[in-house]
Amino acid sequence: MYKKADIFQRFIAYAIDAVISNLCGMIPIVGGLIGFLYMLLRDGLMDGQSIGKKLLGLKTMTGFGPATYSDSARRNIIFAIPNLITVIPIIGWGMGIILEIVIWVVEIYRVVTDLYGRRYGDEWAGTQVVSEKDL
Repeated sequence: MYKKADIFQRFIAYAIDAVISNLCGMIPIVGGLIGFLYMLLRDGLMDGQSIGKKLLGLKTMTGFGPATYSDSARRNIIFAIPNLITVIPIIGWGMGIILEIVIWVVEIYRVVTDLYGRRYGDEWAGTQVVSEKDL
């Protein structure tokens, strides 16, 4: 296990990724699928870093090294589902955002209360978000 990453940095990194994904979701049909795939696979990009994590100097790690696309899919499926709902025009956009907020609150609680800052998605995937400077 690594040192717990800064919660504020994680929040900002997630917010950046969520904005990217939600903006994609505004494009009818295709955008929801692009947003879904981005949220699902984002931590397998750039050697364990999403765009938000790259900008904030964070990395998603497993016990064997940086997260892969498979690790990312396991840890992020819970965040990707609301983006898939945005495929439904107008109603899906609102439902997706509301569901995303509910999931977000539960996962933030977990990050704050876990000794290593692991959310439920991290436990499912065997991952942990860390600061690059702590590697």
